[in-house]
Amino acid sequence: MSTDTPGIDPLEALRAPRDPACDVFLTGPVFLDIIFTGLDSAPVRGTESWARGMGSSPGGVANMATALARLGLHTSLAAAFGDDHYGEYCWDALEQGEGIDLSMSHTVPGWHSPVTVSMAYEGERTMVSHGHEAPAPAPGAGTGSRAGATGTGTSTGTAAPVFPQCPPRARAAIASLAPGRSEPWVATAARDGALVFGDVGWDETGRWDLDALPDLAHCEAFLPNAEEAMRYTRTDCPRAAAHALAERVPLAVVTLGAEGAYAVDGRTGIAAAVPAIEVEALDPTGAGDVFVAGFVTGTLADWPLADRLAFAGLTAALSVQEFGGSLSAPGWAEIAAWWQLIRTCDRQDPAALERYAFLDDLLPATARAWPLRRAVPTIGFRQ
Repeated sequence: MSTDTPGIDPLEALRAPRDPACDVFLTGPVFLDIIFTGLDSAPVRGTESWARGMGSSPGGVANMATALARLGLHTSLAAAFGDDHYGEYCWDALEQGEGIDLSMSHTVPGWHSPVTVSMAYEGERTMVSHGHEAPAPAPGAGTGSRAGATGTGTSTGTAAPVFPQCPPRARAAIASLAPGRSEPWVATAARDGALVFGDVGWDETGRWDLDALPDLAHCEAFLPNAEEAMRYTRTDCPRAAAHALAERVPLAVVTLGAEGAYAVDGRTGIAAAVPAIEVEALDPTGAGDVFVAGFVTGTLADWPLADRLAFAGLTAALSVQEFGGSLSAPGWAEIAAWWQLIRTCDRQDPAALERYAFLDDLLPATARAWPLRRAVPTIGFRQ
């Protein structure tokens, strides 16, 4: 993480003594991501392709956890880590490098870390992954444990609850919804006061049935992309899909790719649309996760709906200009540098600048020059 990122707490004005220590809780698989960039085209069978850039970083759910932490939210992650060097690297990068709370995570002796190789070209990506599902922690086992190479590490806590039935009390939780699957921790988190933000992937069953997403009933917000939203609502327009989804969840947010995003507040009927920021994309890996992190941040900070969308879109746009998922997640230093630069560019649309004027109240008066570069290129190098 950038060591000179301004210490901005977007929730500072809202914090109270009895608030939960955790701002956002999330869980899921952590991958080691190896990213190749600067490819002119997709690899061709029977040939060797050379990439002009490469990076390694924690991936999977770590993309979103890192994005949240870099925006100043106290983030707790529950995940399994292999006891190989890849797992050690990912644990250290998240806990020591990003300040993410891993007390709900555990190391699995003898289990190797999942790996994804991502190749970015022409603004798109192709990925190859390998891994096996991690075994659940044994009943009564502690969490937050970090095993050594021999798999004999011990827990840092005693009598810790076994995840996922007992997540920590948090302001928000992020759940990955899947057809036919219900995670008991989601209902627990919602019952304990957390705002649940649900994202979703492609429905491999082909049913596209909202009733097959049981945890949607616990969600404060649902954030599909345009294609997913239209399929789930049987509509042919992303905006119509958002309004239909707002009848099922308090907040429906539909991402529109290069066209930005559209959201509807089902409680008030307020809708907001924000166009995308045009950037030269290096690697889109993790951009969707960064968007969700930005939207969660704005929601917890109680910003107007349009500001939340604009901020989420901005953070996602900044992320695609760097390689890697968690490596590219912007912090406040990058946001401040962008805002300082964009106001000095000629022929800027005044209305477009006004859309981001809310940043003035959040950002420091001075910022480092743009662009910033901070990615660690590979395992073993230190910043």
